Amino acid sequence: MEFKLTREQELVQKMVRDFTETEVAPIAAETDRTAQYPADTIEQLFRYGVMGMNVPKEYGGAGADPISCAIAVEELSKACASTGDIVATHNGLCCGPIINNGTEAQKQKYLRMLTEGHKVGAFCLTEPNAGSDASKGTTTAVLEGDHYVLNGSKIFITNGYVCDVMVVFAMTDPSKGTKGISAFIVESSYPGFSVGKHEEKLGLHGSPTAELVFTDCIVPKENLLGVEGKGFNIAMQTLDGGRIGIAAQALGIAEGAMAEAMAFTKTRVQFGRPISKFQNTQFKFADMHMNIEAGRLLLYKAAYAQATQKRFSLDAACAKLFNSELAMKTTTEAVQMCGGYGYTRDYPVERMMRDAKITEIYEGTSEIQRIVISSNIL
Repeated sequence: MEFKLTREQELVQKMVRDFTETEVAPIAAETDRTAQYPADTIEQLFRYGVMGMNVPKEYGGAGADPISCAIAVEELSKACASTGDIVATHNGLCCGPIINNGTEAQKQKYLRMLTEGHKVGAFCLTEPNAGSDASKGTTTAVLEGDHYVLNGSKIFITNGYVCDVMVVFAMTDPSKGTKGISAFIVESSYPGFSVGKHEEKLGLHGSPTAELVFTDCIVPKENLLGVEGKGFNIAMQTLDGGRIGIAAQALGIAEGAMAEAMAFTKTRVQFGRPISKFQNTQFKFADMHMNIEAGRLLLYKAAYAQATQKRFSLDAACAKLFNSELAMKTTTEAVQMCGGYGYTRDYPVERMMRDAKITEIYEGTSEIQRIVISSNIL
């Protein structure tokens, strides 16, 4: 067992870290303040091959392994969790299910659109009455000749109002519950598709979240992803990979918050010395470091399992649960250590604390992760 990155993974880490420091960090606060989608940054990430980096080379991607993909999201999220979220969703939740379940024609068309074509992807599962319980979805897909007609809506969709391609889940046979769910590849240009409410959120202000509406939306028959009735399986498989992306995002947030708190405490003088010299402060940083190291090991272990195992639900759930709770704890401590300054928008730790909270909620709440873990070990 070796606890080191490969040469390729080290190159990915350096490239994305340098890019984050020069291009992402300087605009992170403004992105949050204005709630603007960082279009120029994402365009650059397309050119660098980060968007769709998990796509095989024969379909226009970099063919990167899951650990490299996790590292990219981790590094971006140290400075801007919104950017990390956009990349993780595009790669893991949109490209991922097409890579794993698409036909050769679907892969040639859509994976190239999502890499060389610079088209942004989304994943559409959640509905107003179907969050953790996906079986309660009411969006329907009815086959009519050479196309399906989709009706319904999806909410809280990351990349929602900027996406060009989305993987959408709909009921093809509502009487069968989860066995009646099917998956489809939908383009935003299709008749009957529209964008609904733009969500205003606690954090991740730069990540575009919206309601998507399907009103007699025409989807070609050949855009069925996999086979009818297997959509729930595709969704769960995809979420396992997506949870690794969220774990990477959460870990990056924690690392970024710790770095900001350390920098502050080294220069903040109280009672005649920097507060980093007080043992209470030092013990807090010791705990932060220890937990971040543990979180990174869980993350990379889960990513390795994704690369080498058919099923990796347990590893993904452990990594997602631990790192999301770590992000919330670390950012809260970072705000506390920065005192009143940490509570202002002049310092990034308050943004990081707001961004951290969603990692305990989306792609399976912490409670759902505990259900997944316990069901796998009992």
